[in-house]
Amino acid sequence: MVAACGTAAAPVVIDTPMTVEQATTAAKARIGAWGFDIGGMDRSVLPGVDFAKYAGGTWQATTKIPGDRTRWGAFDELREQADVHVIELVAETTAKGGAKGSDEQRIADFYASFVDTAAIEAKGLGPIQPLLAEINGARDAAALAVIAARPGSPVPSPIGWGVSPDQKNPDIYVLNVNHGGLGMPNRTFYVGKTAKPEQIAGYKAHVAKMLSLAGVVDSDRKAEAVLGLEMKIAEKHWLPEQLRERDKTYNPKTRAELKAMAPAYPWDAALEASLVGAADRAIVRTPDAIGPLAKIWSETPLETLKAYATYHSLRRNAEVLPKALDNEAFAFYGKTLNGQPEQRARDKRAIAALNSAMGEAVGKVYAAKHFPADSKAKMLDLVENMRIAYAQRIKALSWMSAGTKERALEKLALFKPKIGYPDKWRDYSAMTIEKGDAYGNTQRAAEFEAKRRLVRLGQKTDRTEWGMTPQTVNASYNSVFNEITFPAAILQPPFFDPNADPAVNYGGIGAVIGHEMGHGFDDQGAKSDGMGVLRDWWGPDDVARFKGLTDMLAEQYSAFEALPGLNVNGRFTLGENIGDNGGLQVAYAAYRLSLNGKEAPVLDGFTGDQRFFLGWAQVWRGLVRDEALRVLIATDSHSPAYFRTIGPVRNMESWYQAFGVKETDPSYLPPEKRVLIW
Repeated sequence: MVAACGTAAAPVVIDTPMTVEQATTAAKARIGAWGFDIGGMDRSVLPGVDFAKYAGGTWQATTKIPGDRTRWGAFDELREQADVHVIELVAETTAKGGAKGSDEQRIADFYASFVDTAAIEAKGLGPIQPLLAEINGARDAAALAVIAARPGSPVPSPIGWGVSPDQKNPDIYVLNVNHGGLGMPNRTFYVGKTAKPEQIAGYKAHVAKMLSLAGVVDSDRKAEAVLGLEMKIAEKHWLPEQLRERDKTYNPKTRAELKAMAPAYPWDAALEASLVGAADRAIVRTPDAIGPLAKIWSETPLETLKAYATYHSLRRNAEVLPKALDNEAFAFYGKTLNGQPEQRARDKRAIAALNSAMGEAVGKVYAAKHFPADSKAKMLDLVENMRIAYAQRIKALSWMSAGTKERALEKLALFKPKIGYPDKWRDYSAMTIEKGDAYGNTQRAAEFEAKRRLVRLGQKTDRTEWGMTPQTVNASYNSVFNEITFPAAILQPPFFDPNADPAVNYGGIGAVIGHEMGHGFDDQGAKSDGMGVLRDWWGPDDVARFKGLTDMLAEQYSAFEALPGLNVNGRFTLGENIGDNGGLQVAYAAYRLSLNGKEAPVLDGFTGDQRFFLGWAQVWRGLVRDEALRVLIATDSHSPAYFRTIGPVRNMESWYQAFGVKETDPSYLPPEKRVLIW
């Protein structure tokens, strides 16, 4: 799942409904009179015909996607606000100054260097020339593989690895090996019915242009060879829906087995270069791909491998290289691939780079200014309300056996919430940032982060670590630690507003909390127990009944046509769809519990139940460019926002009752086809 904050009032527990008197005298909500944008509705459309248009059709018709965006909606608006707030914080930090080696100095100098395009232009290709010379001087494929393996290296390889918690022993960090090496998002852009010839041709032309701009001779022929190499790599990659299967991608191998699997790859030298030379065990995600990919790498002409490594090194650093390269990278990845007409302003791109390089250093300042300390406690209370509602739903399930229910409740009780910001901040003292060295700063930041992760191999896992920064507009569930995370930046309207109607808040942040909790029980999250261990803990009959329900949900979403001839992949998006389905169901149950048997007041002609569902729709209203939508369908495990609006509600009897949806309405699903999982 994926609000920025001004100096908003602190969130409060949304467990008490407003009376009519309170609704008219309460402090004004940030959106509308009670937290919902009535003016954005199109009430000429019946809810049962198109609920998304009913709830936000006027907004959709009158809103345009900004030129520097591929999509626009509540999430994007709030991300934009978050970027503005971070830019303000950087300006304040720069004005105050900081001692050499302090986080303040690093933040100010990284940002200043990134936006100093004159200095970047003046240096030309000088900063990256040592790397390009090393690539050009590589004696064979093995030498290039070693360069690619170095921490933070921009040189790609079809085989890559990282260090992360062991899914069957979450207390220890282990080596994970996977396939990689593509310039376009994934396999489906190269091979299969979704691959577009004009996009492939555009990619080849782009590679040629980038090589030419770097002075590489015979760039057209070499770009053709690079594309041919990536086509071969793509053919060996797994499909996105296959990569979701946590049990099938958990394949422990000894060092000897790894080398036997792909003898053509220089494992010893590459692992040593990657600081994990002592690794005697690895989890291989795609075992049948590794051997063939190693063979492709070793048999590809060295000239092609050098062109491939040169292109990707340029592409991955284009933002901190001369403008011609930066513009060309945007021309393909922004315009051609995603349909984005305009490049983002340099200062906003600098914020994205800064957040990537030292996000927690920035987040520490952001959280102190934009997230009051008592907000964390109040959000924790809200999470507990949802935990209670989830427990009641699990206990009442008709399809789950008593033994599995008991273990599910144990897992629910062990969910660890992380709210707002970390209790322990990351130490960046080992990172060197120099003013005027945009390329060097980017490389040193990438190396710092890669080393930080790699050196943990075999160590005890750090369960206090956050996977997102406080200024991130997102939320997540981590199955290995059985934890849910809600950064400060998402705890804002339209997700949550302390002055809004509780029904809207339950339909917003309540459903988001329910969604993330639901990931612990989706088709993949449910494969881990309460301690995060990947194992079977369901009864066999429960698994069969659960699969029957999730198969129905996958079929529902696979029937949604995003663009003519392009449907949602119900299998690839299944986990997120389960999260939405269960999250909204549980949030509604929690909302009804909060009423203590009473009915909520009618506000502006809308009942409490109607406002709950409108709150959900408001969070997901959005626009997306066709090109970007194609990329999302192929790469994003979430369904497009429109289908996230209408998909879950069609399975809820309470929605039909709230809006009087009839059997003759296009959105109507017969009761026997509705999916109620949690």
